[in-house]
Amino acid sequence: MNKLTFSIGGIHPSDSKISRGCKIETLPLPPKVYVSMFQHLGAQAKPVVAVGDKVKAGQIIAEPGGFISAYVHSPVSGTVKSIAPRKDLAGFAVMHIEIDVEGDEWAEGVDLSPELVTNIPEDRDFILDRIKMCGVVGLGGATFPTHVKLNPPPGKTAECLILNGAECEPFLTSDFRILLERTDEIVVGAAIMQKVLGGCRCVIGIEENKPEAIEAVSASVARLGFPGMSVATLKKRYPQGGEKQLIDAVMHRQVKSGGLPIDVGAVVQNVATSLAVYEAVQKNKPLVTNTMTFTGNVVPPERQHNYLFRIGTPLSFIAEQAGGIPENAVKLVSGGPMMGKAIANLEATTVKGSSSILCLGDETRRHPETACIRCGRCADACPMGLEPFFLKKLYGVGDTDALERNAVQDCIECGCCQYSCPAYVPLLDNIRMAKAQVMGIIRARNAKK
Repeated sequence: MNKLTFSIGGIHPSDSKISRGCKIETLPLPPKVYVSMFQHLGAQAKPVVAVGDKVKAGQIIAEPGGFISAYVHSPVSGTVKSIAPRKDLAGFAVMHIEIDVEGDEWAEGVDLSPELVTNIPEDRDFILDRIKMCGVVGLGGATFPTHVKLNPPPGKTAECLILNGAECEPFLTSDFRILLERTDEIVVGAAIMQKVLGGCRCVIGIEENKPEAIEAVSASVARLGFPGMSVATLKKRYPQGGEKQLIDAVMHRQVKSGGLPIDVGAVVQNVATSLAVYEAVQKNKPLVTNTMTFTGNVVPPERQHNYLFRIGTPLSFIAEQAGGIPENAVKLVSGGPMMGKAIANLEATTVKGSSSILCLGDETRRHPETACIRCGRCADACPMGLEPFFLKKLYGVGDTDALERNAVQDCIECGCCQYSCPAYVPLLDNIRMAKAQVMGIIRARNAKK
């Protein structure tokens, strides 16, 4: 079998899929939920409820704050207790709607039955509107509003929908579990997106270290018989699940600096997004649930979990349900060890794109930095073809013009450079700050045009 992969860079960390055998468990409802107004890329959502209002699960509680924004729904039934700033997992104050949980009564019209619905609506606008009204965003990391991504601008045509089932980050297994346990719904969701995009072909890419998922999805695709859909086996290689890397692997096309996937005829969506699209269009179920992994090398095997959670659930509540944070945990991460963000506040709550609580041990402690020996390993590992050691040097002298000329804005923050560095230079930390500076300058420049 031909295994696809991207053309430059990449690394091969241990996949550490300790929780791969843990079936998805539904978490109980917490006493309170705190629903963030900033859990999607773009403008913050605007609350449309008031303190004291009674709400039902699936009811709209906030509307989009701009074109790039998304609706937010109540994940539970109860009473709005407060609308106020609350610290997120990074410690920043973000507006949240606090709801006292009083039950699990759902809004009228939401279909919670397990019956598979394969008949796809004919009306493209109806599908896009349903996806928008249900607040679906990309669940592969960026949380870009899905209805916008599925509606390319005039003059741009989708030739291929790529469904990302790589889950190339070590430790994470929630995508793997939904590929096994919600296979048909994911395939129908992919067919819905194919229809919206004008009937382009669809390739579902899954890494070779998930043979059970490859087999299950291949069988579903054959059984359901949607035209133009296939499964591709991807090499186990990080960051295989990166948007531009998937396009390179599947379509053998490269997105130019500053370009978008649609420029080369591609639309990339995560398998969890496909499931959310299915639930939105076929069941009228808003995106108020997702699947996450509680895992880590300091978590005993019997305490590894894949959980179905409601957005707004405190991380401390999830940790408690999993038996608590291990005493020898040195660092907690939301997401994978390569691109995830450190959890500074365990009282923060889940958002639509939450994918894990990762408990790591002593291996996360940083080694003392030594002098760069110009070995070039970071450049060899960069999947975007950048020179990380040079970008760090430019950042150190504050040369933002040179940083832009050398495409620091193309960095996908995958961490391959820092992982590869024998001198333990914090390359990603510096490049991430350099990128933020340059992107700020680019946005300001574009705003003046």
